Amino acid sequence: MEQSKGAKPRETDEEKWVYDSSMDHKRRVPLRASTGVWKASRFIIAIEFSERLSYFGIATSLIIYLSKVLHQDLETAAKNVNHWSGVTTLMPLLGGFIADAYLGRFSTVLVSTLVYLMGLTLLSLSWFAPGLKACETETCTEPRKVHEVAFFLAIYMISVATGGHKPSLESFGADQFDDDHTEERKQKMTYFNWWNFALCAGVLLGVTVIVYVQDHVNWGTSYIILTGVMATSLVIFIIGRPFYRYREAKGSPLTPLFQVLVAAVRKRNLPHPSSPAQLYEIPKTEKTEGRLLCHTKKLKYACEPLISVLIEYLSNGMNKRFLDKAAILENDDNPAEKRSPWRLASVSRVEELKLILNMIPIWLSTLPFGICVAQGTTFFIKQSVTLDRQIVNGFQIPPASVYGIAAIGMIFSVTFYEKIFVPALRKATGNERGINILQRIGIGMLFTVAVMVVAALVEKKRLGVVENDPKKSSLSMSVFWLAPQFLILGIGDGFALVGLQEYFYEQVPDSMRSLGIAFYLSVIGASNFVSSWLITIVARITEKGTGHGWFGKDLNSSRLDKFFWLLAGISAVNMLFYVFLARRYSYKNVQKVAVADCNEGGRDGMV
Repeated sequence: MEQSKGAKPRETDEEKWVYDSSMDHKRRVPLRASTGVWKASRFIIAIEFSERLSYFGIATSLIIYLSKVLHQDLETAAKNVNHWSGVTTLMPLLGGFIADAYLGRFSTVLVSTLVYLMGLTLLSLSWFAPGLKACETETCTEPRKVHEVAFFLAIYMISVATGGHKPSLESFGADQFDDDHTEERKQKMTYFNWWNFALCAGVLLGVTVIVYVQDHVNWGTSYIILTGVMATSLVIFIIGRPFYRYREAKGSPLTPLFQVLVAAVRKRNLPHPSSPAQLYEIPKTEKTEGRLLCHTKKLKYACEPLISVLIEYLSNGMNKRFLDKAAILENDDNPAEKRSPWRLASVSRVEELKLILNMIPIWLSTLPFGICVAQGTTFFIKQSVTLDRQIVNGFQIPPASVYGIAAIGMIFSVTFYEKIFVPALRKATGNERGINILQRIGIGMLFTVAVMVVAALVEKKRLGVVENDPKKSSLSMSVFWLAPQFLILGIGDGFALVGLQEYFYEQVPDSMRSLGIAFYLSVIGASNFVSSWLITIVARITEKGTGHGWFGKDLNSSRLDKFFWLLAGISAVNMLFYVFLARRYSYKNVQKVAVADCNEGGRDGMV
């Protein structure tokens, strides 16, 4: 029967249901109209807002707590902040693995939020409970050990919770959008921008309202507020359960990668096929756990020769296409006899391992960016303590609240990128992303070079004020001298951090997306440790012969301006390395046709 004129076209089966290996809360194929996209991601973004509120309410003022309450010197306090931040952003590697392999993302978020609440509760008790207080009297110069133990135990419980929370929550939110549906794929690109908008809103409130309470009421009251907000967001997250799309944990996502490597080593002496069509691929009629990938000829990196030489040495004569040998069929008449995954891998599995190997240089090249970002919550905050923070009628800005300028910069950057920059470039280039992911990251990295230059100039100015009037110090200098460096830092984060999130989520194998977000977080985590080591090395080198290095007992006896110039130089040189890598990078290329017809695509950032 013909469809009547003017009637609404009937939905196809693919339009009505979501066939991307996800399921609804009753373990059925999800109905597109009632699950996923923004109707689900709003609940997920709500809990991200509260988590960032809590994290930055603690992180940005941590160096001040360590200095004022625990009475640590500048170098020790900065190292402790870097160590905590490093652990907090490296733990997601473990949390992401557990989520992908065993618990699933939804369950991991639930468990992590409960641990988070326990950490916040202990943090509150460490301030109010008589047996855990820092001092028995109002003031003391030496905090009680029991308080130090309780405090550090609480913040490291939050580190563990963040390890499961961050990679699982963000990837769970991105899972609500179907990559094979054009409209939903475009919405996913928008999702990462608005995710970070909500994140920045949490940061802004954390470094203003929460920090104000810490500065004008007490630390314990702020921790109670954070505990209540986190508990409320957990309830909201659970309410959204019927609207979510879930992905089942399928076991370790690392095992297939090891299987490819073992299969390639075992077949190292076989001749390479003349055509990719001769390599084994899972038939499209068979159910697979992820999308099939197109074959690529080689690892497209400057470091490829190094990788090839290493593997050649270990495996006796492999060439640049050694991984492809894992997909060679040894018995064309009856290949089923040889289909042990440790002996035969599909082309898609081989390509997944190539994706991970190709990410290593990009990961390394973003570490200097992370080192610069780490200064925002350590030395930049410490600078604000020494400046005039009075505004009107005697109102004084809490030192950590200055970080709110960075959050404002990031909100502006993300909004500008989403509403003006991308739409204009879409029209000009025809690319639905506007610019590719690595270009976005590169723009952000350029901003961080500028941040360190500005920070060095401002610190030199501050030290000049101190030298001219040692008695008054730099209290005659307004804290808003720090506004440019925080604002530029936030704008750069809006490009680089959002780009890194999208890059590591999109370019990992589909079965590793929680781990992908963990890889992004590990950039910041590793950078915090490198920053701490760099401080130690610079301190020892600059102390030789003079006895007084770049890091003194306090800021006025230090030379942070020289340290900032050092970071600016390292970042500028690293940019050249990053551009070289980014120009040679090939993005994930999902099969749309038969594997034999795949091209070396993916350069425009499309997946």
